[in-house]
Amino acid sequence: MIAIVQPLVPHYREHFFNRLREQAPFELYCYNGAEAMQKQNLSAGRTPAKPLPALSIGPFVLYNPLRLFKSDYKVLVLMLNFAHISTWIILLLKPFLKQKVILWGHGISVKRYIREEQQPSRLLKWMMQLADATWFYTSREMELWQQVIPALNAVSLNNTISEVEQILQQPVPDKMLLRKKYGIRTKRVLIYCARFNEPGRRIDLLLQVIAATDPTEYGFIIIGAGKYKPDFSAYPHVSDFGAVYDPAVKQELFGLADLYFQPGWVGLSAVEAMAYGKPVCTFKRSEAVLQCVEYSYIKDGHNGLIFENMEQCLHALDTISDDAISDMGQQARRFVKENLTMTNMVGNASHSLHAMIR
Repeated sequence: MIAIVQPLVPHYREHFFNRLREQAPFELYCYNGAEAMQKQNLSAGRTPAKPLPALSIGPFVLYNPLRLFKSDYKVLVLMLNFAHISTWIILLLKPFLKQKVILWGHGISVKRYIREEQQPSRLLKWMMQLADATWFYTSREMELWQQVIPALNAVSLNNTISEVEQILQQPVPDKMLLRKKYGIRTKRVLIYCARFNEPGRRIDLLLQVIAATDPTEYGFIIIGAGKYKPDFSAYPHVSDFGAVYDPAVKQELFGLADLYFQPGWVGLSAVEAMAYGKPVCTFKRSEAVLQCVEYSYIKDGHNGLIFENMEQCLHALDTISDDAISDMGQQARRFVKENLTMTNMVGNASHSLHAMIR
């Protein structure tokens, strides 16, 4: 038997857990509830989970580890987070528990990425050395840590979204017909689809681009809600759809767009955009522009565009050809098919779990 601990199960993660359970049965524990889901503007996934009462103070989390000390739990999948006090307790007691521990996480701080790239966290290093295996979201962070710990038993799950295979199966839509349906007549359309819950998304840069572009040439589709969302009503070339969870509507909105544009904090939204065949446009990771680990999926000029600054961004948008956009879109879709299917992510996790159980 396997036990997995997570804060909650959002909609984009439900297929991973549901399909993994078919290959490697487990019990899922969640220490956050519906209130946390609402605060983060997330839609809840339909995955059965057991409540795990926890005390949270700032970033620190303490849940009752005794819940996991059942004799029939052979493997525990815990979060790779040094602020989880209970995880430390379990790791330190592991020699006496006869349980194997897998740690699952980014392996690096999004907010401290530039620094930790050069000087990885000592606390995370210690955690991984105490554990039996580590699951990383992407191969880039796994490779960084394997340079630090050459003998590290690690797997890159290749983080993706629940709906990715359904998106890939959809036929190529009639772009012009969809633009007519939604009343969008501009030559080029950029789409943004992410929650406005994080300052790191750099909405100020999004607004700069919107303000600097010709309303007769550029149209913007906005999907998302959250406390940091600005008022787009002053811009005639912006169509704001708020939070959209209907896959049919989302398919149409992505279908009428040319490019996906999110200035910062690009994460799983890049996977969704690439699955729809949209090149991902963003700014280069820096101390001022934070990016999530899925940023490594974007290859500049191949399946997206990574801008050094605003001047380069606006120039690229003005000069890129339709053929170049089409080629990058095809490469984006191919990258998802070859690397980021849910079948692939579930398989990576399942193989690791079965290796632990043997």
